[in-house]
Amino acid sequence: MANITYRQVGDYNIPNLTLPPEEASVRLGKWGMLHKDYLLKHKKVLFATLLTEGKLYQHCAEIENQARDMFDTLIEQMKKAEGVTEQLKENNQMEWVQRMGCIQQRAKEIVCDNLIYA
Repeated sequence: MANITYRQVGDYNIPNLTLPPEEASVRLGKWGMLHKDYLLKHKKVLFATLLTEGKLYQHCAEIENQARDMFDTLIEQMKKAEGVTEQLKENNQMEWVQRMGCIQQRAKEIVCDNLIYA
């Protein structure tokens, strides 16, 4: 059984909780933070379970890695399928920027639907 200490704040005893060392060292990026926020707002029981087990940040870091890989792969596949090349970038920068923006937005939606909000 864990030895839990408390501190008094006003009339309340608040537990002194800390993250395990492996959790404290995890840094989340964009995708991991989006997933963490989703869990907090829409999957409260899972969020609380992962948090109390000390696995929340590791879980979000795994989602971060998967999402980053999926996003990069989708970008490359879409660029190839739509003919968005370095040659286009040299010849018509504005068109390249516009098409890349569309590709990135579609890839972001796919990653969010399949990993972040799943």
